[in-house]
Amino acid sequence: MRVSDYYEIKGDKLVRKRQWCPRCGEGIFLAEHKDRRSCGRCGYTEFIKR
Repeated sequence: MRVSDYYEIKGDKLVRKRQWCPRCGEGIFLAEHKDRRSCGRCGYTEFIKR
């Protein structure tokens, strides 16, 4: 994936598009799936209610 898939520039600020893993910390993004978000490093999973 490209860097532009993770970050967006709004004015003078850099905005993250995805969440970071709460266990691994900053720099490790959660993968976006249809029904969940998951970390490929530690296996942390959040289910999305839609």
